[in-house]
Amino acid sequence: MNGDQHMLELRVLGDFQVMRDGQPLDLPPSRKTRALLAYLAVTARQHQRERLCEIFWDVPDDPRGALRWSLSKIRQVLGGVETALAADRNAVALNVATDYARLAPLVKADLSSRSTEELEAVLASIRGGFLADLSLERCFDYEAWRQAIASEVEIVELGILRELVERLADQPRRALPFAQRLRSLVPDDTRLAAETEALEDRVRSAAAQATGRASQSGSARPPQVPLKSASSQDPGRAVQFCRARDGTRLAHASTGSGPAILRAAHWMSHLTFDWDSPIWRHWMRELSRRNRLVRYDERCNGLSQRHVVDISFETMLSDLECVVEATALDRFTLLGLSQSCAVSIAYAIRHPERVSGMILYGGYVKGWRARGDAGEIATREAAATLMRESWGKPNPMFRQAFCSMFIPGATHEHFAWMDDLMLRTVSPDDAWRLQSAFSVIDVSDLLEKVRVPTLVLHARDDNVAPVESGRTMAAGIPGARFIELESQNHILLEGEPAFEEFIDHVRAFIAETAGA
Repeated sequence: MNGDQHMLELRVLGDFQVMRDGQPLDLPPSRKTRALLAYLAVTARQHQRERLCEIFWDVPDDPRGALRWSLSKIRQVLGGVETALAADRNAVALNVATDYARLAPLVKADLSSRSTEELEAVLASIRGGFLADLSLERCFDYEAWRQAIASEVEIVELGILRELVERLADQPRRALPFAQRLRSLVPDDTRLAAETEALEDRVRSAAAQATGRASQSGSARPPQVPLKSASSQDPGRAVQFCRARDGTRLAHASTGSGPAILRAAHWMSHLTFDWDSPIWRHWMRELSRRNRLVRYDERCNGLSQRHVVDISFETMLSDLECVVEATALDRFTLLGLSQSCAVSIAYAIRHPERVSGMILYGGYVKGWRARGDAGEIATREAAATLMRESWGKPNPMFRQAFCSMFIPGATHEHFAWMDDLMLRTVSPDDAWRLQSAFSVIDVSDLLEKVRVPTLVLHARDDNVAPVESGRTMAAGIPGARFIELESQNHILLEGEPAFEEFIDHVRAFIAETAGA
């Protein structure tokens, strides 16, 4: 990289900017050209021209011509830094500094080991969401990439802020701006509200003492520190973080009050986004109505750390244990959904003293590969191939193959929200890896060891986990009760009688077992 390139930087942590010597440059009016420039810089590797055409120009008359035109505009922006853009007839690469390059090493890092100065510098570079002004609704591969990195940036920002607030607790004036910024991102976190108010009181008290000393000495009044209100709101989006045993960051949240329900993590969850989604919001609302509901995002999902290597069954069980400790749960109802039923069973056997009762919905004793049905394996492998190639693309083929499997009763609104859910919660590679890991689950030998009251519920026409899986699970657990629900949906929808019946059975079971 020559001297000219050192003076050129692309800012992508917020609205897109290209800076030379600290001054913003004029950019082409074409959004696709700006997005192409950002994509090449952030990925920092060589791309085949054909692939770039597929990503940015779906079915134009002349995609290669459109690419050539955009590259010519990018050269104008680079302004003489010829070595930055390397392009031949087949491939294109760009070598330019970005603010994201400073943040990227922290995505999988242990933030506690990083210096305060480094964390503050990275935090200062985050001006907003990743490429916040460069969404391209019809460029589905680009959008999946942008959304995935945006989630990583969000997770890192929250992690840095929490690390700094804790690290600087004995320096309230220095810690307060970080606490206030964190409050703006998670405004409903009541614990953080209390911490912020305490910091504000300490800063205010220190300022008053300084004013008193200044008055006694005749000095001028010191400047006042502007303080933000940290009033508590509905705690629907409160998010906390803890560390798994291998250092992975796990995001968890708590809503409601009453006997505790811990929902073991399942894939495709996002602690804050789920409150807006018609796929999951009714679950949280009803389960929080009379109980304290504790949820956490599974590793590789939502606000928990993405792209984690270890996604083994034992690690998922260990993550559940870590969340129990982090949330100070003593005794609770354990709720397993889908693949987390198996993890819940293993936890209940290992920690029966903590589990007042266990509710298992839509689960299975053996994953789809372990069940050994050749037809099911072929179908699920085909779906897995589509998953890896088309995850997050709102094209009818994939949406119908995937969403219809999980929610046959979905409306057009549900289809649209499922697209967003896939984009926001998990990357294509992680989705494929998780589904492969779930396929070999087998807790057949564990069922007879369960010694806690258990309620098993299952939709009669579930296409993801056949109802026979639920019957087998209930039959193998001593004393378990089995309820068959009249539904086709693996994820029960708001308003359908089966969901109302599910909630009624859950409440009755908790009332019976929570005080036992």
